[in-house]
Amino acid sequence: MIVFVIATLLFITYQFLWGKLFPFSPIFPDFSRHELTNTVIYVQNGVMFGDYANIDALIPGVESFHELKFTKKPKIFIFRDKASYLQRSLSKARFCAFPSGSLVISPWALQEAKEGKISLAIYLRHELSHVLIFQHKGFLGSFYYPKWLLEGIAVYSTDQMGTSFYPSKKETYRLIKEGNFLPPQDFKTKKEDRVKLKVKFRPTFMYSEFGCIVDYLIKTEGKAKFLAYIKGLLKNDNHDQVFKEVYGLDFDQFLERFKAFVEK
Repeated sequence: MIVFVIATLLFITYQFLWGKLFPFSPIFPDFSRHELTNTVIYVQNGVMFGDYANIDALIPGVESFHELKFTKKPKIFIFRDKASYLQRSLSKARFCAFPSGSLVISPWALQEAKEGKISLAIYLRHELSHVLIFQHKGFLGSFYYPKWLLEGIAVYSTDQMGTSFYPSKKETYRLIKEGNFLPPQDFKTKKEDRVKLKVKFRPTFMYSEFGCIVDYLIKTEGKAKFLAYIKGLLKNDNHDQVFKEVYGLDFDQFLERFKAFVEK
């Protein structure tokens, strides 16, 4: 029994320090710490990186759009190589924000930004939007915040539509008119895979679709209501109830209204 307990503790410790639980660890071996005004950036040993100030300068803009302040400085991790990143990250994406408040950056994301394929600022602001909401929602509560809305807020607030691999608003509307539409509630559920989408890049189309929904809400009902909506969800996990309290109609009714607008 004692051997089992020790083995379990060693396994968990390994996962926190060098495995998939790294984003939730309080200790970061092999990383140098750089604390700035708004962020704490951890750089794995062997990485040549010096763009700290530009990353730190993104925080005020993120706070301004959401009209929320970060409760603590986001922790941003920059990895040395692909193997290290995949070993210590739960995600294989270029960037990923975790409910712990950590934000990880893959080595290939930095390379793509250097080559001009993506905008590092846009992607980081996108992920920082998630971190900001996670901080205010709390660790466990973060799992209940609508995932489609997290992405819609991030895409809209960073003007991400029409950049990199993301279809523009005009292109997204065209694709929706052609019959491509993922019900937001189905995002990141088993139902998502059953929805057929004839688009070039499935993930980025969905993100742009959600960005268009956010855009429509703000354009038709105003940003004040939208902020009341997203902040209401920080205290209440019942999305449909919050939506109806703020906008005065059921979410499904709103989606039909949105799709009718796109069809015009």
